[in-house]
Amino acid sequence: MIMTKQQEGIKNLVERRGTAVKGGGEKRIEAQHAKGKLTARERLAKLLDPGSFEEFDMFMHHRCTNFGIDASHPDGDGVVTGQGTIDGRLVFVYAQDFTVNGGSLSKTMSEKICKVMDYAIKVGAPVIGLNDSGGARIQEGIDALAGYGEIFERNILSSGVIPQISMILGPCAGGAVYSPALTDFTIMVDKTSYMFLTGPAVVKSVTGEEVTQEELGGASIHASKSGVAHFSADSEDDAISKVKKLLSFIPQNNMQEAPSRPTADPVNRAEDFLNSVIPDNPNKAYDMYGVIRSIVDDGDFFEVHGSYARNIIVGFAHVGGRSVGVVANQPGVLAGVLDINASRKAARFVRFCDAFNIPLLTLVDVPGFLCGTQQEYGAIITNGAKLLYAYGEATVPKVTVTLRKSYGGAHIVMSCKQLRGDINYAWPSANIAVMGAEGAVGILYGKELKAETDPEKQAALAELKKNEYNELFCNPYQAAEKGYIEDVIEPRNTRFRVIRAFEVLAGKRQEVPAKKHDNMPL
Repeated sequence: MIMTKQQEGIKNLVERRGTAVKGGGEKRIEAQHAKGKLTARERLAKLLDPGSFEEFDMFMHHRCTNFGIDASHPDGDGVVTGQGTIDGRLVFVYAQDFTVNGGSLSKTMSEKICKVMDYAIKVGAPVIGLNDSGGARIQEGIDALAGYGEIFERNILSSGVIPQISMILGPCAGGAVYSPALTDFTIMVDKTSYMFLTGPAVVKSVTGEEVTQEELGGASIHASKSGVAHFSADSEDDAISKVKKLLSFIPQNNMQEAPSRPTADPVNRAEDFLNSVIPDNPNKAYDMYGVIRSIVDDGDFFEVHGSYARNIIVGFAHVGGRSVGVVANQPGVLAGVLDINASRKAARFVRFCDAFNIPLLTLVDVPGFLCGTQQEYGAIITNGAKLLYAYGEATVPKVTVTLRKSYGGAHIVMSCKQLRGDINYAWPSANIAVMGAEGAVGILYGKELKAETDPEKQAALAELKKNEYNELFCNPYQAAEKGYIEDVIEPRNTRFRVIRAFEVLAGKRQEVPAKKHDNMPL
């Protein structure tokens, strides 16, 4: 049977598509699977709704002729790009294909990635990057570096406009690490992904230090020590599940509201255990996670940065069906004190929520900032100011509940009234003061205590003064009398009061002075 030109064209198209979808070929696909990794297209098939993926630029080739690389021109040039949906919501995606030249970035690859990023900004939809690349394609020299620069510029222009999510599913080294660092959330896979500026070989040659890839930049390291990774996943499937869960809390872009979620959890559900959760001993810890889950819908809390700076908790939940960002001190870790890492972690999260219209619920139990030379030399002042700045500039609805301690500068930083907190509540157990009783008595009555030479009388005087101080400050009523909190609430009713507060604030509008951009402390 003789085919027409049109039929021959269609046959050629089908054959080219068949070749393109195989990337670097069967052997390289098998090698990818042997490492416990999926291919780029397999990953997209799991991430996106079935049948929703529309690919862009499948037939683009690299244009490099150096070092014999022009002997091969694989279709797509090592990255799969396009659009699809997740739970029916439009997203734009790019997935680097390690089976083609190790997923190395060429000028062509950067053009493909930039195109989907441009589309995403134009139509207002999230971008998800699946990173699995050996870095810049050495044969392309400055063209590869220019390609990275083009991607980074779009990361910057997209920031605060559309959500950007980076999945690290293999190597991500050198200049390549800066694109994920510029995005909103980074997910890494344990044992199969890593990120670092310079690899173990370079580290050894420069510093003499011997370190493995996993020790230098594995998922567990970046999730717990550096804070570069917001999530560490057990597998690629787990990473994909985390991305889908994350998207359920955030909007398509900065002009839309976050998706709401119907719930059968009663608005007026009371939690009696909250009336006894605060220990009588002010120095005794309790678990803030239990408090959070008692307030949010169905006890469902999606934590961000769960392994990093664990003295503060951040994450997403729904409250009365509304998506909210939760920030809470954790008394069970370092007594909930604020340090450098906790301040940076919370500040970044607060700024994301504010950029994307996600209200903020802040639960306060903070004894102050961590002291010591390590913190001071590490710029706790500047880093603490980041959190203060983030709350102060945020214009989304802000509801704050003080559970127990709220001392000194840390009180101000944790979404106080003077940082434009909208509705501030306190439990009867709240202590809002410059500092705790023991330290305050030592300052206020130090001379009197030293003048008393009888140890028993000295101890009795100190106890008397501490009781006087506690009676004045170790309750929420002085703050309530001055209007710094709206109400003192019964703990068991916290869920109801929080939901009601966010309902009242749903139509909030707040103007800020005109400016080109801010100059937050970095």
